[in-house]
Amino acid sequence: MRTHDTYSNATDTDVVIVGNGPIGAALSVLLARRGWRVTVLERRPRPYRLPRATSFDGETARLLAATGIGPGLGRVTEPANGYQWQTAAGAVLLDIGFTDAGPYGWPDANTMHQPALEDLIAAEARALDGITVLRGHEVVGIADGEGRVEVTATTDDDARVLSARWVVGCDGANSFVREHLDVSVTDLGFSYEWLLCDVELREPREFTPTNVQVCDPARPTTVVASGPGRRRWEFMRLPGESAAELGREETAWRLLAPFGVTPATATLLRSTTYIFQARWADQWRVGHVLLAGDAAHLMPPFAGQGMCSGIRDVVNLAWKLDLTLRGLAPESLLDTYTEERRAQAREAILASVQLGRVICVTDPAAAAERDATVLANRRGRPTGRPEPAKPLTGGLLRRLPGAQEAEPAAGAVVPQGRVARPGGPDGLFDEVVGRGFVLLTTDDAHTGLDGERLVFLAELDARVVRLLPPGQEADGGGGSEVIGVTDVDGVYGPYLAGFGATSLLVRPDYHVFGAAAGPQGAAALVDDLRAALRTAVPAGTPS
Repeated sequence: MRTHDTYSNATDTDVVIVGNGPIGAALSVLLARRGWRVTVLERRPRPYRLPRATSFDGETARLLAATGIGPGLGRVTEPANGYQWQTAAGAVLLDIGFTDAGPYGWPDANTMHQPALEDLIAAEARALDGITVLRGHEVVGIADGEGRVEVTATTDDDARVLSARWVVGCDGANSFVREHLDVSVTDLGFSYEWLLCDVELREPREFTPTNVQVCDPARPTTVVASGPGRRRWEFMRLPGESAAELGREETAWRLLAPFGVTPATATLLRSTTYIFQARWADQWRVGHVLLAGDAAHLMPPFAGQGMCSGIRDVVNLAWKLDLTLRGLAPESLLDTYTEERRAQAREAILASVQLGRVICVTDPAAAAERDATVLANRRGRPTGRPEPAKPLTGGLLRRLPGAQEAEPAAGAVVPQGRVARPGGPDGLFDEVVGRGFVLLTTDDAHTGLDGERLVFLAELDARVVRLLPPGQEADGGGGSEVIGVTDVDGVYGPYLAGFGATSLLVRPDYHVFGAAAGPQGAAALVDDLRAALRTAVPAGTPS
């Protein structure tokens, strides 16, 4: 792990993170693993022990593994086997099957008890030098000056000012940082109130499919797993129904009873009402202050992408902050964070709203029409699969020559399969090769990459990886090790061939920067990345 003593006296810390939920905690670990000093200011004196999110997808599992908690994820999660929408009569409107071996190296859907996940991240944070977590510290002021940001936080009996080079607000839906920045917010005005019931079952029960959306106009209901031994039921508040009545514990037990959940079979861990929202901040960076997670966006729960989107935020942000702090890219690189992630979050919010408009129907006639239309359209269709991870469409991507649009491979999330070094055991690509920028090629890397290009890749801590036929070795050279691996699962050869490429340049967040054919094409690919990082504008953008 790198350290950066050059900056030790310039500010109290390199990055201040406001909020120590899963998003802020993950960012602190990602930055500390890159050698930066991070101070996390959390207003709560103790960890929040109630779950909010209940699951994350396979892409997010891969991103979480980048924090170092991959080996522990299996202890705090359970894979889901499927997701259905059902009518009140039990007819299947939507059927998606999940597999334990998804395209990104992890199960398609992972259910969890959120506090257990946060404990994993917290343990990783404690094991790293450079992270200071200050609990009971509420941020009340931010002053962005020349080369430093001063953050004022208060405790029960004191106030303190910390200086940092960057500040990231991960302080949730009611973000002080967002309010302080006074940025505008796009609000779609789509919100409903639901009763949330977290339950611990006294005896194991099998639920197939794991997650169900009951599209019953008499009471739209969500039934999902929330980690080992736990389930969550959510019940929509009906028009004219009293929120106070819905929030009573007696109401929770009455609504749970038809599902075989009673005080004799389960413990009600929590029942509370909440109102979901659909909105995003229009600016995610103002000067040296940034937003991430719920501070930047909020969405209905129907696509299960709230926490996933926050993790994508900080994985995108961490490597860009690292390059900016190291002086390998200008500060304008951070503008691509907003460009890339705001577009993706907006798409996720719009998709969640679209799903919600189908689910939150309480008019019986409208529901009957919906059911008849959907059932007619899906007749004869097999169980579906989850959609692949969403590509980037703008930002730091290689462009087609003389064009605004990205080249075909650019922006996609590269899949993950098992690989093996010659003579070594196989494992997931990220674990065998390591994380960061990756130049993946079937060519002899030394043919197209001269010493200058290899030195540039080494400055980025990039891995140069050659796909080998079984038994062939790869050597190092030019100041940068070339890692030779065999494609155990046959994932990467076909993926390259699908783009007519022999080389892929992959970013630390697993999005493809660009693809190329032949050794000279690989050299041009590296040159385009270097040019893009120097100017922090999309490579190949017409001048």
